[in-house]
Amino acid sequence: MTFTTVRGPDFAVVCAHFTGTYLIMNNTSKLTSTLLLGLIFTTASAQDWVGESNEHTTVVLKAQSQFQPEGASSLGLAEFDEAIMDLGPDLFERTTAVDRKLIEQTQEWLRTSEHPKVIQDLNILQQALEDGIHSATLTNKYMLPYFNLSQTMFFGFRALLDPRAEASRYPAALTRLAKYTGKAEGYTPITEVAKKRVMERFDQPGLLGPFKGQLERDLNNVPRFAGGLKQLFEASGLEGYEEDLDLLLGQLNDYADWLKTDIEPRAREDHRLPPELYANNLKSFGVREDPEELMRTAQFGFQEIKAQMRAVAFQIAEQRGWENGELMHVMRELKKETIPQDKILDVYMARLGAIEELIRKHDIVTLPDRKASIRLATEAESASIPAPFMSPPQLVGNTGQYGEFVLVQKNPALGEDSQMDDWNHDSVTWALTVHEARPGHEMQFASLVENGTSLARSTYAFNSANVEGWGLYAEAIMLEHLPLEGQLFTLFTRLARAGRMFMDPMVNLGLLAPEDAIEFMINQIGLSKAMASSEADRYAFLAPGQATSYYYGYRNLQRLRTEVEMILGDRFNQRKYHDFVLEQGLLPPELLRQAVLEDFVPVQ
Repeated sequence: MTFTTVRGPDFAVVCAHFTGTYLIMNNTSKLTSTLLLGLIFTTASAQDWVGESNEHTTVVLKAQSQFQPEGASSLGLAEFDEAIMDLGPDLFERTTAVDRKLIEQTQEWLRTSEHPKVIQDLNILQQALEDGIHSATLTNKYMLPYFNLSQTMFFGFRALLDPRAEASRYPAALTRLAKYTGKAEGYTPITEVAKKRVMERFDQPGLLGPFKGQLERDLNNVPRFAGGLKQLFEASGLEGYEEDLDLLLGQLNDYADWLKTDIEPRAREDHRLPPELYANNLKSFGVREDPEELMRTAQFGFQEIKAQMRAVAFQIAEQRGWENGELMHVMRELKKETIPQDKILDVYMARLGAIEELIRKHDIVTLPDRKASIRLATEAESASIPAPFMSPPQLVGNTGQYGEFVLVQKNPALGEDSQMDDWNHDSVTWALTVHEARPGHEMQFASLVENGTSLARSTYAFNSANVEGWGLYAEAIMLEHLPLEGQLFTLFTRLARAGRMFMDPMVNLGLLAPEDAIEFMINQIGLSKAMASSEADRYAFLAPGQATSYYYGYRNLQRLRTEVEMILGDRFNQRKYHDFVLEQGLLPPELLRQAVLEDFVPVQ
C-alpha cells in the first residue's frame, strides 16, 4: 500500500494512493503521514462493467488495508475506522508477499474477464502492484526506516474527525486512540513499535537516514501537531478522550526526544537520494522522461512563458498609467493590492462564482450540482502542507459532502519568514481558484462521484502527473476569458511549474543548491521568500521528483488536445471533450490518450 502526497499549486491535493506497498520516496512516515485525506471510492454506476471492476479492486484494496487501515478508513470504508497501522516485524517481507499473491489473483481475473474496460482496469491494478513492490524494494535497500508519527497521527485523526464525515463514525477515534497509546488490550504503544522497526536495522551497513533538514523541520512541528490534535478532538464533540490524548501527546514528545538522541546522529547532511531512487520517484509520480530531457524542455518553456508575461504586464501598465511596465515591477505593484484578512474568504468565494459564470457562458465544461467550498488552513495544516491545496471529500457513501479548497498563507516551520504574499492579493485569486476549485481539482473529484468512475481508475491509476496536469490545463483553458491581471498571474503559476520541472532535477542531481534555487525563484519568478523556501524543501526532501509532474502532465494534455483537434476539425466541442476526460477518472497520460482516440473521437 503506497501512500503518496499529491500537491496542488503548492502542495495542493493531498490524497491516499494505494499501489501495493508502503514506500515511494525516501521514508515510510513521510508518505503515510499525509495519506489520510482519502481519494475516491465509487459505489454505484449505471455501467455493469464498473461493478465488476470494483469487485476485483475491492479485494486488492482490503487485502492491502490490513497494513494501513487508516488509509482505507479515509476513503470511507468505515470497517477500518478503529484499526491502526501494522508496524510489526518483517513488515517489508509481509507486505510484499501479500502484493505478490494479489498479482497472481489479478492475472487469474485477466484470464476470465471479457469486458475491455475491466481488462484495462485489471492491467492498471497489476501494474500498480508491480510498481509498488519495486518502490518498496528500492527503499528497503537504501533507506533506514523513519516515522514522523506526530504528523501521521494528526492526519489520521483529521480524516476520521472531518466535519464532512458522518458523526456516527467519530467514536471510532476513541478506540483508535487507545490502540495507539497501548492502553487497549493486546496493543503496544505505537511509538515503541516504531522505535523497534528502526533500531533493528541500525546494524545494517550503508542505509541512509533522513535528511538532517527534514528531521529538524519534523521536530519543530511536533508542538503544532499536538495543538492540531487537541483542536480536532475538541471540535468533535466526543467525551472521555482527554486522558488518552494526553498520554499519546506525552508519548509523541518522548518519541521526539528519541529522534534527537538516536536518529539525529544518523541523519544525512546531503539531501540527495541515490539516483536509482530519484528515478523511481519520477516514475511513481507519472513522469516518464529522464531528468536531462525534463530540464531541457522546461528551460525552453520557461522563457516562452516569461515572454508572454512581459507582453501582458506591458498592457496592464498602459491600462493603469504606470510608466514602468517591466514584468517584475508590475507584479510587485499588483501584489500590493492585498485582500484584508477578514475579507479573503469572501473574495475567493466571489471569484469562484465569477469563474463558474465564465464556464457556463463559454460552454467550457459541465459544472457539477454539488457546491465547492473554500476555507482557511489551520496552523497544523499549514505546517505540514505550506501552500494552498484541495482536500477531497469522503467519497464512499457520499451523501452530499463537498471538496474543500484550503487556503494556506504561511509556512509556520520557517519562523519569522513564514508569511507569504503569494496568495492574498486580488490578481492571483483567478488562477488559484481555477486550479484548486473549478474547473480544476474540485471538478476532478466531483466528476468521479457524479460519473461513477471505477475504483481502479480513481485510485490505482492515480499519479501526480494526471492530477496536476489537469489543474494546470484548467488554468490554460480559462486564461483567455480572464481580466489582464488574472491572465498575468495565470501565466505566473505556469512559469513556476516550468521552473519546477528543471529545478527539481537540478537540485537532486547536485547541479543547483537549494539556497540558489530559492534566490532564483524570488528574483526570476517572483515568489515570496517563504514560498520559495517551501518549494526548495519540496525539491530537496519533502517530495523529490513530484514538482516535475505539473508541467509534464500539462504538456501531455495539450499535446493530446492538439491531436484531437487535428482529427475532428470543426466537429471538436470543448465541453464534450472536457466532460469525457473527467469521466475517465485519474488515468495516466498513455491510458487517457487511448480512451480519447478509441472512444471519444469515433463518436464525435
